[in-house]
Amino acid sequence: MALDRKPAPNDLNAFWMPFTSNRQFKQNPRMFVSAKDMHYTTSEGRQVLDGTAGLWCCNAGHCRPLITEAIQKQAAELDYAPAFQMGHPIAFELANRLIDISPKGMEHVFYTNSGSESVETALKIAIAYHRARGEGTRTRLIGRERGYHGVNFGGISVGGIVNNRKFFGTLLAGVDHLPHTHLPAQNSFTKGQPEHGANLADDLERIVALHGADTIAAVIVEPMAGSTGVLLPPKGYLEKLRAITKKHGILLIFDEVITGFGRLGSAFAAQHFDVLPDMMTTAKGLTNGVIPMGAVITTGAVHDAFMTGPEHMIELFHGYTYSGNPIAAAAAIATLDTYKQEGLFERAAELAPYWEDALHSLKGTRNVIDIRNMGLIGAVELKPIAGEPTKRAFSAFLKAYEKGILIRTTGDIIAMSPPLIISKGEIDRLIGTLKEVLDTLH
Repeated sequence: MALDRKPAPNDLNAFWMPFTSNRQFKQNPRMFVSAKDMHYTTSEGRQVLDGTAGLWCCNAGHCRPLITEAIQKQAAELDYAPAFQMGHPIAFELANRLIDISPKGMEHVFYTNSGSESVETALKIAIAYHRARGEGTRTRLIGRERGYHGVNFGGISVGGIVNNRKFFGTLLAGVDHLPHTHLPAQNSFTKGQPEHGANLADDLERIVALHGADTIAAVIVEPMAGSTGVLLPPKGYLEKLRAITKKHGILLIFDEVITGFGRLGSAFAAQHFDVLPDMMTTAKGLTNGVIPMGAVITTGAVHDAFMTGPEHMIELFHGYTYSGNPIAAAAAIATLDTYKQEGLFERAAELAPYWEDALHSLKGTRNVIDIRNMGLIGAVELKPIAGEPTKRAFSAFLKAYEKGILIRTTGDIIAMSPPLIISKGEIDRLIGTLKEVLDTLH
């Protein structure tokens, strides 16, 4: 009897790739087969400098020994334990470690498996929090135009990137959006936080007046919007959002999936900007991207609102099979150890001025219409080709890969977020090679 045919390893048809032009890719695939520190190795044996920390997640670089060893040890000791009505010590240890590096006032951790799940969790907690306090009319969620909060239904509802929304129906009801903070006419080629735009936060007052504060559960924003092309908060903007949300009893959620774990030179953007939200969503750098894991970090007040009623009753009817997975938790603790032992958050802060100067040296390069930066994040915005949006930046991505650097594009914006272990010489190579690429584009 003939066996059913199984796809061979080099048969690319079965894998439906995410956020990828599948047909184009499979005609000319780009394959990584190994990685170490700052570099990927391709299937042809070429070294590619990682200018994106994978997908904003490998903040400590690739295949780091402490993380690898922790995963191996944990897999042999306790591979899985349920998180419903049961526990294992390492999940509690990690939660304490996360609170230790979080802003003062953050006291509790709820585990998820991704940034998308962290966002869904935070949105659900926000609505349930108000209900627990007797304000069940507060169900409305406020996001922001050009915001990215993952790809689950809650995340794309509060998100504001059109292609992530328009194909999927009417989404969640009762959602509104603040304006984005990108003001190219006033803030182009700004180094760090822009001067203009704090007043954009005042639009929240208009939304409150329109819907009524007693209908609004939470506002969710990225402190610095990453996936939409590195949009920075104007000076005073986040402070205004915090003041307005407090005034009206609305929870403020910072989506720190990208900004968390050293990207801006602090453990979290909330510390970098000195603004305390009610919840922070995290993932990516939590485990250095090695194993899927996320976490929602909350204030004591948010958590304690649920701790009422009979003690034998479940307080929050939410969670995941893999919440606090032992191997993921071990990877996360080893990741935090790596960050601490190598001083990587401090390193990011020290390298930020050099990174800024290197990035802004591209000003005047052909088709470059804006440059934005903060911490070890940078964006180079290109003039679109008339009638062919995204094509110029995607061409740059392909040429950069050929020349041995990995960059990321969103629309006609090139985004870079290298591992925090990058050296000044590697910054020079990354930016120098990008300039060569841009000089060849028409």
